[in-house]
Amino acid sequence: MIPMRPMTTMLRIASRLMLVIMLVIMLDGCIGKRITKANVDQVTEGMSKKQVESILGQPTSSKTEEPATMKRTTYIYRQGKDSVTIIFQDDKVQSKDSTLSD
Repeated sequence: MIPMRPMTTMLRIASRLMLVIMLVIMLDGCIGKRITKANVDQVTEGMSKKQVESILGQPTSSKTEEPATMKRTTYIYRQGKDSVTIIFQDDKVQSKDSTLSD
């Protein structure tokens, strides 16, 4: 039996780790490109946050305000120069605005 050299083993592990990292980054890039006019058009007034996230994914940023009477959350999706803003009132879509072109 020939003993493996520790350096060779570490290089194999490092190269496999790099491959996994590259695949995750590539996959993340594909998944993140869900901001299309067709997808945004599917979002309608009254939808829940969960329904919106199933169409557009997680927002790039969000902000929640909770005054005494109503909870208001703003989801912002950014993709390159395009952005989509969705406003929820009590966790239901109240309005949406988009800079997406056809």
